Amino acid sequence: MDWNHYRFMSVWDFVAPPGAVYQLLERAEQYPRWWPQVREVTPVDDTSGTTRIRSLIPYDLVITFRERRRDPLAGVLEVALTGDLEGWARWTVTRHGAGSRATYEQEVEVRKRLLRVLAVPGRPVFRANHALMMRAGRRGLAARLEAV
Repeated sequence: MDWNHYRFMSVWDFVAPPGAVYQLLERAEQYPRWWPQVREVTPVDDTSGTTRIRSLIPYDLVITFRERRRDPLAGVLEVALTGDLEGWARWTVTRHGAGSRATYEQEVEVRKRLLRVLAVPGRPVFRANHALMMRAGRRGLAARLEAV
């Protein structure tokens, strides 16, 4: 097993229509307004940027993202990731009942030296940290959708 390799999936259901959810998710530069752990997003151009993320564990991850797929009709947003994490992340927004479902998938390898050194003992803590971050993101997006 590669202790520095992670696959994550989160499913968020909303009462808002898929188009509204997709529109908020495609504006990465606005994530810090509703997702507390996304501390900053700095666009580089129309399809890439950098982000700084920090959850409960006191360390920052700095990641560069580059758009791989933006398909509003299919509800897909996918980026390649480099920096402290290397891999990809994807949102897929679909209709679900009267509302929508946003599925987040991520497959990454940790590149940050300290996290690699702590890979074995830290793995359960890192996974829990990610889960807490995703829970906060879901709450933040739901509140943002209600405010729109």
